[in-house]
Amino acid sequence: MFEYILRLLILLPIIGGMAWGSLWLWKRVQMGVPLVGGGARTRAVEMVDVLPLGPGSKLAVVEFAGRRILVAVSRNGITRLADDSQGDFHAD
Repeated sequence: MFEYILRLLILLPIIGGMAWGSLWLWKRVQMGVPLVGGGARTRAVEMVDVLPLGPGSKLAVVEFAGRRILVAVSRNGITRLADDSQGDFHAD
């Protein structure tokens, strides 16, 4: 019985640490953060601002290729509303 408890006290923290480490690693990989070396990754699309309108809908300003685009996001999809290159809106 003593041997069983000793094994339990040794193996339980090891298994817990391995579970925590694998979840931490999975989170890092999902976020796209480089694990070793490499600089910060630049993204082609950047979320500038978001305004929630209600449950499941929001307005968002997205910057892509130097242009700001106003989009409506809902449960049914995404709709482009305006584009600053055409003079439709001005965001400060």
